[in-house]
Amino acid sequence: MTESITVTGMILSAQPIGEYDRRLVLLTKERGKISAFAKGARRPTAALLGCSQPFVFGQFTLYEGRSSYTLQSAEVENYFAKLREDLETVYYGVYFCEFAEAVTREGLPAKEELKVLYRSLGALLKRSIGVELVRAVFELKMLSVCGVSPQVFECVKCRRKEELVWFSTKSGGCICKECADKLWREAENERQGVQKSGRSPGVDLEEKFQAISGSTLYTMQYILSTPIESLYTFTVSEEVLLQLKKVLKEFLSIHIGRRFKSLEMLELLG
Repeated sequence: MTESITVTGMILSAQPIGEYDRRLVLLTKERGKISAFAKGARRPTAALLGCSQPFVFGQFTLYEGRSSYTLQSAEVENYFAKLREDLETVYYGVYFCEFAEAVTREGLPAKEELKVLYRSLGALLKRSIGVELVRAVFELKMLSVCGVSPQVFECVKCRRKEELVWFSTKSGGCICKECADKLWREAENERQGVQKSGRSPGVDLEEKFQAISGSTLYTMQYILSTPIESLYTFTVSEEVLLQLKKVLKEFLSIHIGRRFKSLEMLELLG
């Protein structure tokens, strides 16, 4: 007989299956991202009805199958019910869950990823800082704990820590002034050579840089180096927020490359 296991986690998504079942995706501390079926959970009187919804956090008892799990019971610690009271907040919450589902992996413990998600949903409810800054902090911190964050502590070309005044989305991090000048000269010389000879370029002519201010750079460094428990207590200027959002948007478009439905809905609301 198959033995049950108990994991700590949060439901990221719930999809109807058949007439009465649900397919759940959970982010768990012990086993990372897993799929589980909640049989009969859509029946009005089902014991699993309330605990098989997105945002539910707690301990889940599961039977393990060959390729998925079956949910048996749950001890819920937080439903995040208030997220559903505001349309904008619920879409941000759905986005955070969609994002977590996209960047986490199956079979690997996800203690830090789960902590970032939980704290970020809580920050949406507290409203101590604006939701756009909460989103930026969440994106950058989740990328960090998943090992795919941008390099903002040194130049990605020469590892110099001074004069980090540019950000290269393609290279995945900051470029110092000296390296940027060198790359521009190389690209311009190569472009002229290509025009004269018609040969294929030998260097990247399409790498584009964004200017990044010292304040924005410091903000990104602070987010990456500070424990999630101590974040969501600061504010930034509108200029820094706009630049931070732009850098993250471009970075995610290349290094994550996924369009989220919840963001489309947020854009419609905006």
